[in-house]
Amino acid sequence: MQNKGIIGAVCGDIIGSAYEFHKTKDWNFKLFSPRSTFTDDTVMTCAVAEWLMDDPKHTHEGLVKVMHRYGEDYPHRGYGGMFGKWLRNHLTEPYNSFGNGSAMRVSPCGYYAKSFDEALQLAQISAEVTHNHPEGIIGAQAVAASIFLLRNDEWLEKGKKFLKENCFYDLDEIKKDWSDICKFYTFDVTCQGSVPEAIYCGVGYSLYEDSIRAAVSLGGDADTQAAIAGGIAASCSEVPDHILNECLDRLDAPLADVIERFNELCNERANIEK
Repeated sequence: MQNKGIIGAVCGDIIGSAYEFHKTKDWNFKLFSPRSTFTDDTVMTCAVAEWLMDDPKHTHEGLVKVMHRYGEDYPHRGYGGMFGKWLRNHLTEPYNSFGNGSAMRVSPCGYYAKSFDEALQLAQISAEVTHNHPEGIIGAQAVAASIFLLRNDEWLEKGKKFLKENCFYDLDEIKKDWSDICKFYTFDVTCQGSVPEAIYCGVGYSLYEDSIRAAVSLGGDADTQAAIAGGIAASCSEVPDHILNECLDRLDAPLADVIERFNELCNERANIEK
């Protein structure tokens, strides 16, 4: 298993899972406990990855089918109320959500895309099958854009400018207020209230583990914010072996196989591009 790519989101989810309902503000929290497990963030990240690989036209209908199947295979993984109902009833229409579920599952789009515009387009499709509120789409596009720009060494030139002008996420303002944010931040599952902070954690630290510690110790929606930060951080820094191996031990084999296959495909696409 490679130390980069969407495994970064999966490891963030697993580490954060123990703190979703047991908040911590302690940077030195224990990375793993008996409660550490993969959640809906990992399941739906893998669903999006499979959709990108196996639906050549990348249709809304194809993604809906894949997500429903993954929901059946993994029915008790902490889905939000509206999304859980959407899964259980095999609904096919979106429900205008601006929750951070659109951002938690989007990292494969940033790794798969060959162009910035493709990253944004795929992120929009991945979001709007459920989260078709403008903020839901913006949250997904912001994460996919960050990953694409980081892995293509274009972040310094375009990253913060794009987020500020197109997503209304001002990372400079977050940096300025970071100590207060860390002190007073609380649980928030909206894109606009959780994704900017998670992106800051993903891009604001040079080491993967530091990005995860920053995201979890906010004391918010720990698994999702760590999944977002981890998916971003792994585009430019490796997941350490001690984290990777521990997470793989907690991951179902079919999900690990999807991640491995997706990594191989992305590498092939990158090599063809070169």
